[in-house]
Amino acid sequence: MSCCAPPMALDGAPDPSAAQQEIHLASRDLGNGLRQSDLAVPGLHCAACIRAVETGLARLPEVELVRVNLSTRRVAVQWRGSAAPELLTALAQLGYPGHLFESEAQEKDPESDRLIRALAVAGFCAMNIMLLSVSVWSGAEPETRRAFHWISGALALPCLIYSGRIFFASAWAVLRRGRTNMDVPISIGICLAFALSLYDTIHDGPHAYFDAATSLIFFLLIGRTLDHLMHEKARAAVRGLMRLAPRGATVLDADGSRTYLPLADVAPGMRIALTAGERVPVDGVVEEGASELDCAIATGESAPRPVSPGTAVQAGTLNLSGPLTIVATAKAESSFLAEMVRLMEAAEGGRARYRRIADRAAALYSPVVHATALLAFLGWIAAVGDWHRAITIAIAVLIITCPCALGLAVPIVQVVASRRLFEAGIMVKDGSAIERIAEIDTVAFDKTGTLTYGQPQLVDPASISAADLAIAASIARRSSHPLSRAIAAAAPEGGLTLADIREHPGLGVEAELDGHRYRLGRAEWALPDAADTQAGGTVLSRDGSLVTRFSFAETLRPQARAAIDALHARGFATVLLSGDRLAAVEPIAARLGIESVSAGLLPVGKVERLAALAAEGRKVLMVGDGLNDAPALAAAHASMAPASAADIGRNAADFVFLHDGLDAVPTAVAVARAAGRLVRQNFALAIIYNALALPVAIAGYVTPLVAALAMSLSSILVVANALRLDGGRAAAPAKPSPRPARGLAPAGQPSP
Repeated sequence: MSCCAPPMALDGAPDPSAAQQEIHLASRDLGNGLRQSDLAVPGLHCAACIRAVETGLARLPEVELVRVNLSTRRVAVQWRGSAAPELLTALAQLGYPGHLFESEAQEKDPESDRLIRALAVAGFCAMNIMLLSVSVWSGAEPETRRAFHWISGALALPCLIYSGRIFFASAWAVLRRGRTNMDVPISIGICLAFALSLYDTIHDGPHAYFDAATSLIFFLLIGRTLDHLMHEKARAAVRGLMRLAPRGATVLDADGSRTYLPLADVAPGMRIALTAGERVPVDGVVEEGASELDCAIATGESAPRPVSPGTAVQAGTLNLSGPLTIVATAKAESSFLAEMVRLMEAAEGGRARYRRIADRAAALYSPVVHATALLAFLGWIAAVGDWHRAITIAIAVLIITCPCALGLAVPIVQVVASRRLFEAGIMVKDGSAIERIAEIDTVAFDKTGTLTYGQPQLVDPASISAADLAIAASIARRSSHPLSRAIAAAAPEGGLTLADIREHPGLGVEAELDGHRYRLGRAEWALPDAADTQAGGTVLSRDGSLVTRFSFAETLRPQARAAIDALHARGFATVLLSGDRLAAVEPIAARLGIESVSAGLLPVGKVERLAALAAEGRKVLMVGDGLNDAPALAAAHASMAPASAADIGRNAADFVFLHDGLDAVPTAVAVARAAGRLVRQNFALAIIYNALALPVAIAGYVTPLVAALAMSLSSILVVANALRLDGGRAAAPAKPSPRPARGLAPAGQPSP
């Protein structure tokens, strides 16, 4: 619940040579001499932990980048050199013992078990002490009061020793290194409350605060357990993705024998046998067989996708019907499923501006609250000369001013928002992107592959005679050109027998049929003797004479018009940035209602256009998919890409949406804006609470028991406010009026 420090460091540092060798062997090669090692650090609990680990490891000379993921307690370290840096030794010296991260999902969570057991002990002790305190505060007889105080003290001991050790170990770990954190004043307050209560019990005082000490531990543990469980929800999503990866694959050897290899040993080029009901272990291409795949993990669509030789398949998809032989094109760690896991784990890795504010507040907290409590103690000593009352007020100040709510304000909202987006099929690459996308006022779209599928479709095939279309489709099936595939898809498989088939790159395909020479391709090539060939068109000719002409169109993504309408309804400007010709871009923009169009842009042109918009004071969300969009995705204020995008495009984007529909764009903006409102509300709640609570405590109107209740309830209020986003009411995207999800617009027509 509060910002905390690591558990006690191990007395003995790991053997450097053995640890370095193990880290080096387990590291991933990122190219250009850069490698990455993933470490598990169980002692990570809060923003202060992130700061300590990132700062400490970054001091190592070989280390280039350190990123901590609080949800999975994973530390990704990128480094250069022939030998791995002494990462485990450095972590142990920082007080955060770690080990190599195991990609296999753990079914049990030992930290949850430890917190729940501690919470149960604290709850039992606190509730029973509260029952006894009712009689004491109601005016029990001195003998009864004295007995109840001793019983309360006995009940408080297991609470302090067993449940309080979570805070005491954290406080001791930082104190022995000359630092402080929020668990230090909490531990001091608990110990002082118990010691003062024990003193009053021994000297037959009228009041004892065993109930305050135990209740404080109980409520702090409630908040810390809630915080941990919120992170567990994010971890559960990652574990769900990990479970989609099989443990190994059946590899076909050169002699036809089969060998079962662990997933980590599967390498590109290996032939893998896949039976119905198995998941694809790594990215690959179908070599033999035909089947249907459940590709919901990749596209979000429930309809099975047919696959046949030559079809690319992605890791994690489920083979539904027939046996397949696939050729691996990537290792498991570089496959689609592994990338999705990394995207999800990185959701909390970024440190947004609001979180950095919370970090600074947490860093300032300990010295400020220590000084405030000391001044309150000295002031009351000087005013009334009663050390007992002065120390009671100092304890109340220590307890009531704990800024647990401030520390939770951002992390809780980001965890909930990341999970909400994940459930909507949107992966968040960087937690800070949630803040940045909430600030955008303009959305820039790429055309091909983003607003459209990038796959041409034959326009009005019914207007072409069945015989002519069958001939053209038979010829087109001999080519892999996108326009050839569009023609072939428009006609059923026929029984035509072609002869002397030749493909001319950049021109088209020709073949002999029934003694005639047919050509399918560019008009200027297929009709060499025609006066008007309408250059750029695609035709079918017979012996140099025109048979039929083909027109093609691009297919819009589902919900493209609805998404644009939803953005306009919220006041966003829209821009279309494309490398295609203006004649192909303008009809798409007109059909979708996009206001501004820039066509014929090279990658640098898109970046320059975004820079010009930024110079006008606009904050732009770039939505693109291709290799040529990667610079623009990186340059924009925030960026999104579909899962079908090129690897470089996905890596450059802040968000990746898994389903086909462009409704992911307004959904992500709506969730991010709702998260921003909740963060601001949480800061307001935390600041108002501390502004009101501190003077009341210094004035002596708050007992340690009331202080414990007030502080814990303020943190629970912040968590409850963050959970409003998970309920969906705060971020329900507007539902514009239905529009056609698909449309046709003229597209360029190079040869098939």
